[in-house]
Amino acid sequence: MQTTFRSATDLVRDMRAGSLTAEALMEATLDRIDAVNGQVNAIVSMAGRQDLIDQARAADRAGLTGPLAGLPIAIKDLANAAGFETSQGSPVFAGQIAAKDDIMTARIRQAGAIVIGKTNVPEFGLGSHTFNPVHGATRNPYDPARSCGGSSGGAAVALATGMLAIADGSDMMGSLRNPAAWNNVYGFRPSWGRVPSEAIGDNFLHQLSTLGPMARSPGDVALLLDAISGPDPRQPHGMAVSPTAPLDAAALKGRRIGWLGDWGGALDYEPGILDLCRRALDQMADAGAIVEDLAPPFALDRIWDSWITLRSWSVAGGLAPLAGRRADLKDSAIWELDRGLALSAMEVHRASVIRSDWFTRAAALFDSYDAVILPSAQVWPFPVDEPFKARINDREMDTYHRWMEVVVPASLLGLPALSVPVGFGAEGLPMGMQIIGRRGADADILALGAAWHEMTDWPGRRPALG
Repeated sequence: MQTTFRSATDLVRDMRAGSLTAEALMEATLDRIDAVNGQVNAIVSMAGRQDLIDQARAADRAGLTGPLAGLPIAIKDLANAAGFETSQGSPVFAGQIAAKDDIMTARIRQAGAIVIGKTNVPEFGLGSHTFNPVHGATRNPYDPARSCGGSSGGAAVALATGMLAIADGSDMMGSLRNPAAWNNVYGFRPSWGRVPSEAIGDNFLHQLSTLGPMARSPGDVALLLDAISGPDPRQPHGMAVSPTAPLDAAALKGRRIGWLGDWGGALDYEPGILDLCRRALDQMADAGAIVEDLAPPFALDRIWDSWITLRSWSVAGGLAPLAGRRADLKDSAIWELDRGLALSAMEVHRASVIRSDWFTRAAALFDSYDAVILPSAQVWPFPVDEPFKARINDREMDTYHRWMEVVVPASLLGLPALSVPVGFGAEGLPMGMQIIGRRGADADILALGAAWHEMTDWPGRRPALG
């Protein structure tokens, strides 16, 4: 197998054993990037080749002992990595070099990984389609005329094309799950509070977005998850965690799986998506899982109303300092900013009450099921030159992000959700489904994903690039 398509777990093992050097891995990684990145534009703001080789050589001399020792990684361009540009895909921040690492980046470096650059994002991370006026669009490696999803689109493409073995991402509204599904890899939204973000501004109220890992296997997802997990003393909602790696696959026999499908008709899907997920559920049932169709556990329109209120409130809080630079903001950022600034305290309170009611109902659901499953996306990757999906079948979308409503039930509650690949549609494009668990059940969900991976290994079907 080509070196850069090998698992992160195996690469670290071989580097520790001395049968592979960090320098050799870095050379292979940079060669792979040279071969394919120009076709997909996934990794941006790269460090110089000789500097990276020198860093890898120094790591070899120092001894490779950390859990990520010697692994090249590119950091999502919403997070800071010292010495690299953090553009957030916006002209407002283009060219600004980070003076220090964010918490997550620092933990990744402390675990021994070598930062080589950044992965591309939508402007400000808004919208599940990776394009921006600073670095351009990232293309789907299975069809470069299509979107790769987002906002962790660059990360997902780098994994699918063998440019990276592990990648970090973030997820407010499916940003780890949608691009994982569209690029035939795994993306894990951890329980909210497991992975700390920066202790900047408000650290109490907003509980929507989280950082998380991506990889070509759940075992490698667990490897990176452990490196970035654990409480930070500056933040009030940190979660005590236990290691998830090395990850053992769960036995599917007897596991109770609930299928939410189209949520009683409330969710529209393009043709073929539900059928593909159904076939995956049949495979789980053949392996001994007990798969049951579920009636809608909560009114989806109430979940959506709560979501768009709390999301706009949160996004506007982050964008408020840029309110005087509207000409520099894309339409979706202005939409979120205006909605958020117009909200009253009682509107936010009512949205939070709905979230609380949904959390209570979901907790009861997980008393009966080990996991619930939904597709990871409602549409197939669309043309790369479209800003967002404007309609699903005959239904026109009323916001720039309504076409991703399927990810909101888990996001609103901060539940662990693993997007697993489930195969390809009629046009050869990938799709995935979400395995969702009770808050705190991260290890259990990853173990279910590992069982699925052993049965299928969909990421082994690679894009024809390079």
